[in-house]
Amino acid sequence: MTTPHPDGPPAGMSRREWRELRATTPGASSASPSPSPESENAHADAPAPGPLDALLRPDAGGDPGHRLTILTVCTGNICRSPLAEVMLRRSLEPLGVRVHSAGTHALVGHGMPEPALELAATAGVEPSIAAAHQARYLVEPLLADTDLVLTMAREHRSHAVKMLPSILRRTFTVREFARLASTLTSADARAAADAAGDAPADRFAAVLRALNDQRGLTPSQPEDDDVIDPYRRSRETYALSASQLTPALAEVERVVRDAIG
Repeated sequence: MTTPHPDGPPAGMSRREWRELRATTPGASSASPSPSPESENAHADAPAPGPLDALLRPDAGGDPGHRLTILTVCTGNICRSPLAEVMLRRSLEPLGVRVHSAGTHALVGHGMPEPALELAATAGVEPSIAAAHQARYLVEPLLADTDLVLTMAREHRSHAVKMLPSILRRTFTVREFARLASTLTSADARAAADAAGDAPADRFAAVLRALNDQRGLTPSQPEDDDVIDPYRRSRETYALSASQLTPALAEVERVVRDAIG
């Protein structure tokens, strides 16, 4: 067992999130963090997380204090996943939904590049919000505390599920989610949610089950489920990436609103 360290967050968790966790979870200060890589070129897998699984509840169920959480994931956590994060936050935070992001091989501490910031501003995101982003690693506690994991490509989906197999049924590439949602009507989504009761987590989980039932109804090529990586490429590639991401996020917003709106 690692030495307790009550004064700092584990890798991949901001100090604000760590303070909230300690304030709301008895004994949380005894959890031990993992060291965070500092090199901008770090390409190793994230270090093993500390013993936080008992504190971060993967299935809050009817807990009225549980805040529905969406995690977006890409490689470096500076282009695709933070753009998805800030766009979803703009539309879903008014509903009480928490949205954050991480990277499988994050450029830890780096912000969004200028073309990504421009795309965020074009989408109506407050510039200061996008500019405040700092990349962080994807670690197991983040996955455990998430109701929906939206990855930018199939490789990230595989990475996340290998880290925590129990999230399989709530992990999708963002374009895969949109493709499945295209055959799930709002009426059917609301019916599934209503049958699950009043707790947002239960309602959303029921809609995800209905979404998983749509598999096989819409033919597609595997690569159609990926959002192209624009990192260190032209502004035209950034625009193409955003054109793949934006309509998929609109479907995510629709499904969330159907479930808990």
